[in-house]
Amino acid sequence: MAKTTEEIRTVISQMTLEEKAGLCSGKGFWYTKAVERLGIPHIMMSDGPHGLRRQANPEKYLPGEPSTVQAICFPTSATLACSWDKDLAYYVGQTLAEECIAEQVSVILGPGINIKRSPLCGRNFEYFSEDPYLAGQMAKNQINGIQEKGIGTSLKHFAVNNQENNRFAIDTIVDERTLREIYLAGFETAVKGAQPWTVMAAYNKFNGDQCSENQKLLTDILRDEWGFEGMVVSDWGAVNDRVKGLKAGLDLEMPQKTDDRDMQIVHAVQEGRLEEAVLDRAVERILRVIFRGLDRLDKNAAYDKDAHHDIARKVAQECMVLLKNEGHILPLKKSGRIAVIGDFAQNPRYQGGGSSHINPTRVDNIFDELRKQVGTAVDFTYAQGYRTDADAPDEALLQEAVANARNADVAVIFAGLPESFESEGYDRQHMRMPNCHNQLIEAVAAVQKNTVVVLSNGSPVEMPWIDQVPGLLEAYLGGQALGGAIAAILFGDVNPSGKLAETFPEKLCHNPSYLNFPGFAPRVEYKEGVFVGYRYYDKVDRKPLFPFGYGLSYTSFAYTKLEIDKKEMQDTDTLTVRITVKNTGDCAGKEIVQLYVGDPHSHVIRPEKELKGFEKLELAPGEEKTAEFKLDKRSFAYYNTEIHDWYVESGVFEIMAGASSRDIRLKDTVTVHSTTVIRPVYSRNTPIYTILEDPEARPIAEAFLQEKGLDVKKDFNMEKDSPMRMGVSFASGKLTDALINELLERLEARGSF
Repeated sequence: MAKTTEEIRTVISQMTLEEKAGLCSGKGFWYTKAVERLGIPHIMMSDGPHGLRRQANPEKYLPGEPSTVQAICFPTSATLACSWDKDLAYYVGQTLAEECIAEQVSVILGPGINIKRSPLCGRNFEYFSEDPYLAGQMAKNQINGIQEKGIGTSLKHFAVNNQENNRFAIDTIVDERTLREIYLAGFETAVKGAQPWTVMAAYNKFNGDQCSENQKLLTDILRDEWGFEGMVVSDWGAVNDRVKGLKAGLDLEMPQKTDDRDMQIVHAVQEGRLEEAVLDRAVERILRVIFRGLDRLDKNAAYDKDAHHDIARKVAQECMVLLKNEGHILPLKKSGRIAVIGDFAQNPRYQGGGSSHINPTRVDNIFDELRKQVGTAVDFTYAQGYRTDADAPDEALLQEAVANARNADVAVIFAGLPESFESEGYDRQHMRMPNCHNQLIEAVAAVQKNTVVVLSNGSPVEMPWIDQVPGLLEAYLGGQALGGAIAAILFGDVNPSGKLAETFPEKLCHNPSYLNFPGFAPRVEYKEGVFVGYRYYDKVDRKPLFPFGYGLSYTSFAYTKLEIDKKEMQDTDTLTVRITVKNTGDCAGKEIVQLYVGDPHSHVIRPEKELKGFEKLELAPGEEKTAEFKLDKRSFAYYNTEIHDWYVESGVFEIMAGASSRDIRLKDTVTVHSTTVIRPVYSRNTPIYTILEDPEARPIAEAFLQEKGLDVKKDFNMEKDSPMRMGVSFASGKLTDALINELLERLEARGSF
């Protein structure tokens, strides 16, 4: 069904103006429009990204209608990112595509790649990480997995959409360097490395313009700079001015609001306010997706739901993070008495709320899965412990749980955040779990020293009880098969290998966005700049509760060697780094090797370190493996706002291998020489000392002053110890305006950049 560019343009030449305009908005909630007389079909798009949320009756969809077809609910993106496994992300993508094919869905709306600026964002469960490198790599691989099966993706939400509060109207104010280094870098990686069929424009404004009407984002950066070849679609209901959106680079508005929206385009062309060539380009991009979108669909296709459930379980096992294991309380013994406590054990929290909410084929009961794992060898008791729909403790439930715990060898508490605490559409107000969860943990830990807590939540929580429990497993939102995954990890049949893809601060007020989230309508300012997540905690030397990249294992690993293939290089070269790790424990396990780069002597403020590579190694006891990484210019660069490009400052860089951002095991250095020369531009108010300390500018300035018979010290109050020295400019001395302009012309003649 796919057509060549020439064939598509032939179709466009046969379309009426009204047909072209009509194609630029959807039919109903989920379909593109068809033009039957020209053989243009419609295709279906459907929500994702951690499962297929397809409406059972998409043509009759009404907002709030709960009827969706059953599909596999995989771990959410926040969970998947903790696997740090690019191959796993690809595999999940392949599996999702199989379900799309079976359900006649051509484009799945995901993945979401927005940065976790604050733990409070209600949609954080749907995003990968606080780090753009990790997020970009996971998204790129998931997209490739989906699209290699012939199903399209929609990379979202472009861009700087980092809160739900006032998301339709908030204006996010972000400086250029922060935008490039933090909020666009992941999108750039995914676009360049996977070419998603579509990119979804976000609801919010960015620096004054709606994202769906923002030429800088949609055309200048996305298309002209990054080379995006696909279609830009709006988030559902995110367009205000349809004509402005088309001019900016928005192709498809979803869903269609009214027929009048199409006529706005028609009238704009007829009145000369919109070039028809602009409309034709948008139609061409839409048709390319439509014709591709039917190639792999098969009405007879089906998938094995049980097999996909097993896949979801294996994925969840790779993602869960062991945060605490004092006295090797885990893995649990497959004997004795275990008190299972918490309503989540029977009614698990396994996915987020909102447009990504999946109707699962089935959901593991965690308590049942625990019993299946060990049969009759363990004497289990169960206590509900709290009511999921309540914040205050239920005294009777609490006392039952305490009694069970007191009479057991081990207590395992299932707690976290109910769906009412985090969902699309609103942000959290605090980082606390419900009071009934916190008080339950404290009460049980008071009578049972062997207490393990298993958390189900989509983003970080405060843990006032952390010192009272020896065992802690962060299960995040593990999808419909989380029960089997948790049971396998708790009893040691699976060795936990996940690591945190975000920092867990001790308190909300420690987060760098604390004073500027969610902003004050109608705007939010990203005043923390590039210091998001671990970049901030490292820079201010604040110890988090659990750092970025942290996670324990039932075995141990030694970092035995770090090798770099050169000690000096130009920024156009590639550096090869090899990191060797050995399993020094007595069981098989997986270690996530993290590679960080730091510029300790930079003249601009930069993070202490930034993630530039990662690899997950599977190691048998005593086995040693080497991970290899390639570092290029971007690995050492920051975004320079004077030249509007990535720039490497010449100097010595640190190469760091770590088990987390706070656990650096090996270091080396490399000297990098910049091939980009930046010469400062001087003005009449530039301090004299600045010019005289520039080795290129100094001889020009000195020669000029000598030529004019002037002395720096006498005529410009430039005595060495003068307290005013730092602020003295040429304009404050004996130079006339004409002479100042002449000097500046000489300085500029040598080249500004």
